[in-house]
Amino acid sequence: MTIRVVLADDQTLLRSAFRVLVDSEPDMEVVAEASDGDEAVEAVRTSDADVVLMDIRMPGTDGLAATRAISADPSLAGVRIVILTTFEADDYVAQALRAGASGFLGKGAEPEELLSAIRKAVQGEALLSPAATKGLIASFLAREGPYTGPDPAGPDGSGEPGGVQDGGGGDRPVDVLTGREREVLTLIGGGLSNDEIAERLAVSPLTVKTHVNRTMSKLGARDRAQLVVAAYENGLVRPGEH
Repeated sequence: MTIRVVLADDQTLLRSAFRVLVDSEPDMEVVAEASDGDEAVEAVRTSDADVVLMDIRMPGTDGLAATRAISADPSLAGVRIVILTTFEADDYVAQALRAGASGFLGKGAEPEELLSAIRKAVQGEALLSPAATKGLIASFLAREGPYTGPDPAGPDGSGEPGGVQDGGGGDRPVDVLTGREREVLTLIGGGLSNDEIAERLAVSPLTVKTHVNRTMSKLGARDRAQLVVAAYENGLVRPGEH
């Protein structure tokens, strides 16, 4: 399988560097480029992309709005979005994760980190493992206050869904989860892999995978990254605990 990548960044030189890197891999190819959010959304819709490397700060329609548009389109449900950012954009990153991004990566990352991020995104893994990164997200969510259910108007006031949706279990989506699923969600929020969760709970990795998939289904999460956000939003994991 060849991973089809869209590059969305307003810096031509940076896109060119990313293209050379991605196209050098036998299992990847750049299928489109975009210099703003509108172009990014159109490129994803016309290129059958698997992953978007999305700059969050672009002129006109920015990466956050583009992420919301892609995540809200049911026909693009399989597309994974990796936000490329600098640390001063952390607040925007947290909003992008809520809107459906699979994670984020600093623009100063090593080439192998970028390639690994693309592969992990396709596999549905969360790109949130470094403790410092999760701490930044957790702190931002804490500043926003406790989660009280989805905004009926959507994350941007448009009425479109974004982020983790209410699973129908009352004010807190986690109410629809079993005790074991809540436990697994808490450990995911703490940054543990399936193998680490399996060891912690003394079950098989396959059993953990089943719990993860059911939890994603019940919470309407696109991927593991949104489970991390849900764990923080619902107070299962707090800043500093991980």
